[in-house]
Amino acid sequence: MSAVLGLLSRGPSVLGPVRSASSLQRNHRFATRSCSMSKTAGPGLRPLEGIRVLDLTRVLAGPFATMILGDLGAEVIKVERPDVGDDTRAWGPPFVANESVYFLSVNRNKKSVCVDLKHPSGVTIVQELAQRCDVLVENFLPGKLDKMSLGYEDLSRLNPQLIYCSISGYGQSGPRSQTPGYDSIASAMSGMMHITGPEGGEPVRPGVAMTDLAAGLYAHGAVMAALLQRQRTGTGSHIDCNLLSAQVSCLSHIAANYLNCGWEARRWGTAHESIVPYQAFTTKDGHVVVAAGNDKQFVKVCQVLHLRELTEEPRYRTNKLRVQNRKQLIETLSHRFRQHTTSEWLRFFEGSGVPVGPINSIQEVFCDTQVKHNNLIREMKHPTAGLIRVPGPAVHYSSFEPPEATPPPLIGQHTVQVLRNTLSYTDDAIKSLLASKVVAQNVAS
Repeated sequence: MSAVLGLLSRGPSVLGPVRSASSLQRNHRFATRSCSMSKTAGPGLRPLEGIRVLDLTRVLAGPFATMILGDLGAEVIKVERPDVGDDTRAWGPPFVANESVYFLSVNRNKKSVCVDLKHPSGVTIVQELAQRCDVLVENFLPGKLDKMSLGYEDLSRLNPQLIYCSISGYGQSGPRSQTPGYDSIASAMSGMMHITGPEGGEPVRPGVAMTDLAAGLYAHGAVMAALLQRQRTGTGSHIDCNLLSAQVSCLSHIAANYLNCGWEARRWGTAHESIVPYQAFTTKDGHVVVAAGNDKQFVKVCQVLHLRELTEEPRYRTNKLRVQNRKQLIETLSHRFRQHTTSEWLRFFEGSGVPVGPINSIQEVFCDTQVKHNNLIREMKHPTAGLIRVPGPAVHYSSFEPPEATPPPLIGQHTVQVLRNTLSYTDDAIKSLLASKVVAQNVAS
């Protein structure tokens, strides 16, 4: 407790009112209330209503994780560098007005606060915010925040119930821990690129940053688990989430094939190493993917293609045999698929029980009737960009309907609001902080 009082009782300054022991007790009561939200939440409330998240992340993995937490009802306070902000604010084209579409895609339901972490007063602001938050998510190089008194050990002393999630490239310790993490590098090192690309061709980077997104999903799940654990124990925890581990864990059966059988994976294009036919075929006007996962489905494929003689061919009787004789079978099927359009094949396969689907362009994705039915397009009114559309949450719940999302924030849009309402700073203290450039407020907001 003395360490807490030493931090907060520095006397009058531009940092706002002195924090007393009674204010710390209020913080404890707030955290305790958050711990027991599930006991008091009524029907229709989102699962994380009343949970406050301090977001010290930028780019993709961290912002993606905190956006999901925001979708679930958490109040997310995003701390950004004055003038510059999240790196992705400059990633474009495309831009809508002056806003990067990349940034807009992963930052809804957040408040933006600009704080200079190089200034001691800026560090103190973040320390005070951490005391009033349930969760902190950061993706700084391991050890950097420790040097600024913003690491887990320092902040957990101020707020023992804080869940502190660190997202890095390779982990908080180990030979590569001090190497900056980038999706493409982790994707390469994890083996993801080695198994992605055309058969016999060069390695290919996936079309989206799947390693970042996988780490973000792991981080979101870990935070949810830590919140549940805190409800039982009353204490927070430190979560170590990294890109390399996230992607290696997602190698799934490819990894198990090597670990158990010594099989080294290779690139198969759209095909499957262990199932035939299970790949894309070229049609008269596009591509169709066929996934015959068992022998009965293979028979159905042959019936739809009017190639029933293949079902009597000894080389193709079982999946094991089809894998061994892949080349001859795929040549025969490929010749047949080129004789009709994609839409015709989809119609021919309808009701057959064989999983099939087209390879859609992005335009075709958002014209798809099921995508529309699943409400996967989220519209928001942005203060400068106007009406924007982004992919919405992938999961729906019977217990609540998500309210209208708040648009991704302007840089520093909520600085004054958070200082005044969350930290109870006086107007004079806020003016002093703005004048000294410890914080910045967006003038357009």
